[in-house]
Amino acid sequence: MASRKSLTPKSTPRRAAKKAPSRAKKPAATKAAPTSRPLVFPELHESTTSSGLKVVAAERGPLPMVSMRLVIRAGSSTDPAGKHGIADFAARLLRRGTRRMTAEAIDEAVEFVGASLGVGVGEDTLSVAITTPAEHFSQMLEVMGQLVMEPTFPESEVADARERALAQFANDLDEPSVIADRAMVRALWGDHPYGHDVSGSTKTVSTFTRDDAVRFHQERLGPKVAMLVVVGSVDPKKVAQAAEKSFAGWTGGPDAPMVIPALNRVVGAGRVVVVDKPDQTQSQVRLGGPGYRMGHEDYFPSTAMNVALGGGFTSRLMNEVRVNRGLTYSIGCWFDAMNAAGIFALSTFTKTESTREIIDVSLGEITKVRDSGIKPGELRDAQTYMSGLYPLRTETNESIAHSIADIRLNGLGDDWVVKFRDRLRAVTPKQVAAVARKYCFAEAPAVVVLGKADAVKKQLRGLGPITVVPASEYE
Repeated sequence: MASRKSLTPKSTPRRAAKKAPSRAKKPAATKAAPTSRPLVFPELHESTTSSGLKVVAAERGPLPMVSMRLVIRAGSSTDPAGKHGIADFAARLLRRGTRRMTAEAIDEAVEFVGASLGVGVGEDTLSVAITTPAEHFSQMLEVMGQLVMEPTFPESEVADARERALAQFANDLDEPSVIADRAMVRALWGDHPYGHDVSGSTKTVSTFTRDDAVRFHQERLGPKVAMLVVVGSVDPKKVAQAAEKSFAGWTGGPDAPMVIPALNRVVGAGRVVVVDKPDQTQSQVRLGGPGYRMGHEDYFPSTAMNVALGGGFTSRLMNEVRVNRGLTYSIGCWFDAMNAAGIFALSTFTKTESTREIIDVSLGEITKVRDSGIKPGELRDAQTYMSGLYPLRTETNESIAHSIADIRLNGLGDDWVVKFRDRLRAVTPKQVAAVARKYCFAEAPAVVVLGKADAVKKQLRGLGPITVVPASEYE
């Protein structure tokens, strides 16, 4: 399926990668972060179409390629009550036919010129992305315009998409990590707009009709809550002209983005959810607490802290839980920041018999960081590690377009990329200690364990009130 809400560790500013590299070489702790060349970010040129669509263009060579990304504030957080997953469902149907092109014609048009087309949905946004040879830029932008302005949502395509989604949900019951992630999302967010799987559930998707997709498209997709980013070998003036031609007459959607509330408190803080799968010989473990929204001032010190605690192969959690005690193959923690709010979470797994041990050891390492911060050498290592990775975000037109969209939609400032490493290197141990006290489970976390309930429930006594639910609850 196209998009799924997951608690897999993510790098920032926004969901660019699923996991930090697992075998990064640890730099010498005695050396300061090396001086490196300044990051080069292309000049941004802005315009607005007559329909109200904001356009940001960045000319960049030398390859004769162009990446365009249309981002609309119509993510899963805008799903209506009782229709969770409709944003993702409708998005996947955009390319299944328009008033002028069938699904097959769309695919053929894209493939014929050697382009690529993708549609995705996250909590905050729905995105349509096309990368194409520069000579076919205008043609592909017209295709993009058709997808968002005049989709037809054919009944047969709606039925096929619904059946595929329901089949995937059924298959997911055989993926313990997926079900544990869903349970954790619900435990953290509850009824908050971020509190459901991006793709919805069997209960909601089974009710989807063509009218639901049409209604979502009419009510949530529109030029006033959208932004087009174009990066590559194309004159910004040509971009403005092509955007006007392709999106002229676009109407519908709201006048302003939906306001998503902040998360004042994790719903399941201090409570334990046991997701019962009697056939399991291992336990999936999730711990979670409050984090911060995108663009928060705590981002840089928290990023450094997290790398040292559980964001890499040489982190404290990996060393203690995997290397020293052999309790798991993989463990990690991360901050997941959205536009309105965020969380701090840990994910791991272990054999059933060591479920409580892995929780206690993990909480112990987190408590040490909360009480004492991290060592200066750990901070330098984290700064070097992240400073080395970050330039990868400016290697391709696609990554730059993604970064521009993140910067503008989340109010990060146009100097976010070029000053990222300087801001990270400016983080002090005192700042890290402050965010550690704030986010390292100062309040008892929400705990989710997926496994054999009869075997694990007794191990979890003392962690908070325990609720046992069947895995089918999260289908």
